Amino acid sequence: MLTMWSWIFLLSGVFTALAMAFDVARRPQPMAIMNITWPITGLYMPLVGWWAYCKMGRAAPKAAVAQQDHAGHDQHAQRHHAHADQHDHDHGHHHGDKPKWQSVFVSATHCGGGCTLGDVVTAPIATATGFALLGSTVLGHFALAFVGAYLFGVLFQYLPIRAMGDAGPGQALKDAIKADTLSLIAFQIGMYAWMLIALQGWMGELDAFTAPFWFMMQIAMLIGFATSYPANWILINRGIKHGM
Repeated sequence: MLTMWSWIFLLSGVFTALAMAFDVARRPQPMAIMNITWPITGLYMPLVGWWAYCKMGRAAPKAAVAQQDHAGHDQHAQRHHAHADQHDHDHGHHHGDKPKWQSVFVSATHCGGGCTLGDVVTAPIATATGFALLGSTVLGHFALAFVGAYLFGVLFQYLPIRAMGDAGPGQALKDAIKADTLSLIAFQIGMYAWMLIALQGWMGELDAFTAPFWFMMQIAMLIGFATSYPANWILINRGIKHGM
């Protein structure tokens, strides 16, 4: 029964992610990294993720954009926006065209995208190698997941900071670490807590080559998203992170 429900939710997640990927190809996001983040969100938010995308993140279609060269204009607008962010740094401003809760929600998906990608990449490695930390394969799995999530999470922050501002690579990396560390830790804590519960209740081991493992990971990522939401709110309020 668990395997059947696992496949239902996993396939729903894949379908949602594919629908988002197809849609962002026709409606590219103003921030390029969100073209990746939204489909990843669909993987752990089956169907609900599509609603969130349409409500909070869907961009205008290419056909609706005026026929002119926007490349230079967009770059200038992004740089101006980045300067405005810096000016308002201490005021915790969020994206002006969304209610704050939505702005924080989208920022949390941005954090969750990097974390999820890191977890997806490292979980099969942990299972295949039997990597252990302090004699525990569970700790080994969690450690690899944290490293992968942190690397991808910081990368997801670094790329838009570099694209939208004048900061050099070093400063952009520092800003990315400041913006992502607290929310990433909060995400991973929520994820780990659920996987420990799942280990005691439904799984005897963390086997990334089974459907129930990834179903439990879907739930774990949803919980991680929930635990990262307050962290993103705090970071935005303090001007450390910009609402989206």
